[in-house]
Amino acid sequence: MSFTRRKFLAATAVLLTTAIAHPVFAAIDVAGIKFDDTASVAGQTLKLNGAGIRTKIVFKVYALGLYLPEKKNTVNDVLATPGARRIQIVSMRDLTSDEFGDAFMKGLNGNTDQAERTRLLPQTKAFGEMFASIPGLKKGDVLLVDWVPGTGTVCTLNGRKIGETVQDVAFYNAILRIWLGEKPADGSLKPKLLGGN
Repeated sequence: MSFTRRKFLAATAVLLTTAIAHPVFAAIDVAGIKFDDTASVAGQTLKLNGAGIRTKIVFKVYALGLYLPEKKNTVNDVLATPGARRIQIVSMRDLTSDEFGDAFMKGLNGNTDQAERTRLLPQTKAFGEMFASIPGLKKGDVLLVDWVPGTGTVCTLNGRKIGETVQDVAFYNAILRIWLGEKPADGSLKPKLLGGN
């Protein structure tokens, strides 16, 4: 065997060993924003169920990825999923806290009935205070909204916890319905989050 061939085989062996020891997690590219195939929430590995872009008129507002323990393709299955869950939002433009908070409230109100809105009022108020506590989202900011069983809804902005932990799973499902409900924030984003194109 020639020296060059031995060298090539040795280099290939090193690359394969490195790949096995340090697996590369594939990512989905959404308009230049990468969403990893998996995410870890409270020690549980979640799978990317779907991802897409929220647009308003012609503007790209943010990219959003939904992570679940197992892939689901119906709204009811997503809402009934036990275990941890994650919504990952990557801002694609600067948004004030008022803009983001107003859009959140509009989506929440549009996908819950009066009785549910009344029942979730304390949690909604806590979330409103969270929006008021930040100046807004800058382009490239990453907001994570996690459901952690036994703890509640936990939000982090660029790795820093913001707002109070909200313990009611019904509130987390109400948040999910902003994008997955009967009146989703973006009709073209909903099927993508459910694993479609």
